[in-house]
Amino acid sequence: MDMTLAGEKRLLKLNELEELRYDAYENSKLYKERTKRWHDQHIRNKSFKVGDKVLLFNSRLRLFPGKLKSKWSGPFTISKTTPYGSFELEANGNKFMVNDHRLKLYHCNDQIGMIECMRLDPPDPKSLS
Repeated sequence: MDMTLAGEKRLLKLNELEELRYDAYENSKLYKERTKRWHDQHIRNKSFKVGDKVLLFNSRLRLFPGKLKSKWSGPFTISKTTPYGSFELEANGNKFMVNDHRLKLYHCNDQIGMIECMRLDPPDPKSLS
C-alpha cells in the first residue's frame, strides 16, 4: 500500500471526524437554546402582597426524616414587602424575613360545606315481581 495514499485517507477520516464533532456541538447548542426557551416560558411569576397567606419551604428541618413528611410549613401572613424579593412573615407574634423563592401562596378554603348523606337500600324482592 502506498504511504501517500494512506496519509490522504487518514486526513480525510480526520476531517470527517472533525465535521461530526462540529455537528454534534451545533446540535447540542440548539437543544440547550430550545430547552432554555421552553423553561423561561413556563416560569410562573410570584407576586405576593401584604396580608397574603403563604407557605414556607423548610429545607433544613431534618428532625423526622421521611418520605411522607411535608417540607412546607405554615401558613404565615405577609406583613411587609421589600423591592428586592424578600418578605417579612408573621406568625404568633414572631416576625422574620425570607426570600420569595421559599414561598408559595396558601390557598385555604375557610367555608365548610354541608355534607348530605343518602341511604341506598337494596330493592325489596317482592316489589320487583
